[in-house]
Amino acid sequence: MKNNPGRLVTLIVTSIICLLPICLSLVVYDDLPERAAMQWNLEGNPNWYAHKAVMAFGIPLFLMALNIGVHFILYSDPKRENSSKVMQIFSLWFISLLSLVVVPLMLFMNLGINVPLIMIIFIFIGIICIILGNYMPKNRQNYSIGIRTSWTLNDPENWNKTHRLAGILWIICGILFIIIAFLPLQNITVIVILLLILIMMIVVPIIYSWYLYKKIERN
Repeated sequence: MKNNPGRLVTLIVTSIICLLPICLSLVVYDDLPERAAMQWNLEGNPNWYAHKAVMAFGIPLFLMALNIGVHFILYSDPKRENSSKVMQIFSLWFISLLSLVVVPLMLFMNLGINVPLIMIIFIFIGIICIILGNYMPKNRQNYSIGIRTSWTLNDPENWNKTHRLAGILWIICGILFIIIAFLPLQNITVIVILLLILIMMIVVPIIYSWYLYKKIERN
């Protein structure tokens, strides 16, 4: 990173963005309850609390540390040039974007402002899935971004076919996330749908990767 000033600038800028919500935290800190809600169920009711300092300052600091870790992993990948440029950029900026969205929402919820938290989160996740799904087929073999099984990493054709399927599934799942954001579903129904979506996004591509490997092995 020292040999590439652009990478260092990106790391510094994204880390600063991760900390920007602290400015809002300082403005509203005195109005926050001492025990701030940190987690909400699917009905929007809080089910986990912590001291307000943890939410107001701890979460942005944690996200900044996570952002630094992501940058280190991506820049340390010897095959990083193979991954989609859009997915590289998205991965480098995602944590800072997450901080700008999540921390203010949590502050507003703890201030008693009625925010459709679950709806916003589902829409946010859905948009991310659609974006990543669109560029996943363009992602070539690397060690940091994509469906990284032993079968995909050892066979470029397996990688490409697996990511073409994963791209389609991620787009479908992104649309499903956005749809369920607007549906008045019961908790158990949403949980079942989310499990099915996760299976489509993660388990199905892995099984397909294994299937391609076994097919080549048989031939």
